[in-house]
Amino acid sequence: MASESIRDLWDRLFTEGYRADVCIHTNNGIIPAHASILGTASPVFRQMLRQSRNRGCRKKAISIRGVPHHAVYVFLRFLYSSCYEKEEMNQYVMHLLVLSHVFGIPSLKKVCVQKLEKGLLTLENVVDAFQLGELCDAPRLSLLCHRVIVNNFQAVSATDGWKAMRQSNPSLEKDLVESVVEADCKKREMLKKMAERKTYLQLHEAMQALVHICRDGCRTIGPHDKVLKRSAGPCSYPACRGLESLVRHFASCKKRVLGGCGHCKRMWQLLELHSRLCEEREGCKVPLCSHFKDKLMHQSRKDEVKWKLLVSKVLEAKICSTAHFRNQEMNFSH
Repeated sequence: MASESIRDLWDRLFTEGYRADVCIHTNNGIIPAHASILGTASPVFRQMLRQSRNRGCRKKAISIRGVPHHAVYVFLRFLYSSCYEKEEMNQYVMHLLVLSHVFGIPSLKKVCVQKLEKGLLTLENVVDAFQLGELCDAPRLSLLCHRVIVNNFQAVSATDGWKAMRQSNPSLEKDLVESVVEADCKKREMLKKMAERKTYLQLHEAMQALVHICRDGCRTIGPHDKVLKRSAGPCSYPACRGLESLVRHFASCKKRVLGGCGHCKRMWQLLELHSRLCEEREGCKVPLCSHFKDKLMHQSRKDEVKWKLLVSKVLEAKICSTAHFRNQEMNFSH
């Protein structure tokens, strides 16, 4: 309560201009102020007032031009009481950011950056804000603006701010365009890796389902020595249903040995991949596992490299999937 009353006193001192001894000249008027307060709040003002005193001026005067008169008024009011109206901040945030940098007011700069971060930054003003962030030593603002520009390049490049920047600072435009191209390349590479990881994870799930079908049996398919659990609930192996159809086709297709059927080719590849992942020396229930293991002795160097790469990718997908599942369990338990 006491701090609010003190703030109100400082606010009144500024608005009433009681015993003001400095004139702030703007583009459209004069604002009275107090040298002691300006000098305490800003090292830049302190130096300007000292120079004015050295020139022997009876009435100290400081010129602040190039920004709207009311923006200067809002700026000076902040120096007195740290107060501002929401509407005024919304309207003059860019000008206040510049003034806070020029006159060395870090508290106001922080407020301006926070306001831009939390809603005042738009596609229309983001280019101007980016340039100000660079000029006014506001790295957080620069980084945020850069991200917005890159992620919304088509819309931002059609704004007046972009067109003005292109005329005044073509090298900056070039840098931003290069950033957009680089970000696009990274995004495509990331999507490609995600698609590859998904494929390898599906292969890992297919390997699990293959062992499940051949060793344990599922509801409608399994080894001859197992009693199928037709009344059991849904299978816990996500790839089981699709693999079941492939196994049934493989068992009855007349072209599977000749290699003329695409489905059978895929089944042959899955069986061979299993053999390369299988750690059982004998007794594996998956058909042709030992056959493919014997075949490894006669494979070409090219095939060996190709299969080893595939096996490593599938194992990597397995590890990532297991780690993700454990993290989910830990988060759920907490």
